Amino acid sequence: MLTRLSDAPGTVDPEPFAGADHPMRKVTRQVAFDGRWDAERAAKIAQLFDGLAPDWASDRVDDLKVAPIIDALDRGDVANGGRWLELGSGTGAGTGVLVERGATVVVLDLSAEMLAHASDDAPKVRGDASQLPFGTDHVDAVLMVNMLLFPGEVDRVLRPDGVVVWVNTLGDQTPIHLPPQDVAAALPGTWRGVWARAGAGLWATLRRS
Repeated sequence: MLTRLSDAPGTVDPEPFAGADHPMRKVTRQVAFDGRWDAERAAKIAQLFDGLAPDWASDRVDDLKVAPIIDALDRGDVANGGRWLELGSGTGAGTGVLVERGATVVVLDLSAEMLAHASDDAPKVRGDASQLPFGTDHVDAVLMVNMLLFPGEVDRVLRPDGVVVWVNTLGDQTPIHLPPQDVAAALPGTWRGVWARAGAGLWATLRRS
């Protein structure tokens, strides 16, 4: 069960960007619910984001887009510190926020260029989130900002009392978008949590019931 919290102060509706017919919406749902992922699809996604990387930090990170990350950590019953894994970290929109709060963070992205343009706030791993190079029950929390959801691997690496933090910085206009309820439905087992809107986006924090 997910409980919706009130919108954070300053929340705005996202401008139209990527509606329900955006091609990445189909990919997002196929990956989360059907496991539709292979080497060919991984290569195409990596190539896409390699091409976007040079302008990503300046074009894609602003206060409205960082707001849901901060609000999730403030109101989502998430403890500061601990061992975090940021999946699909890109150029590091969430990494700096976690480090400032005392977390030990490892970031992983499929795109080598995204990692090359990211800050050095945390160790970087180029990898495929469908087969994470980490042990079972390895982390206290997993952060995903505009990231494809590989539910089995997220469940595997997360400790039994761990938390999933899901952020879409443009809410339902985010190309890689799942509503919080669908994130909970895709993850193995039963999950509880809270969600809210902040900035121009939304966030959810989820724990196993």
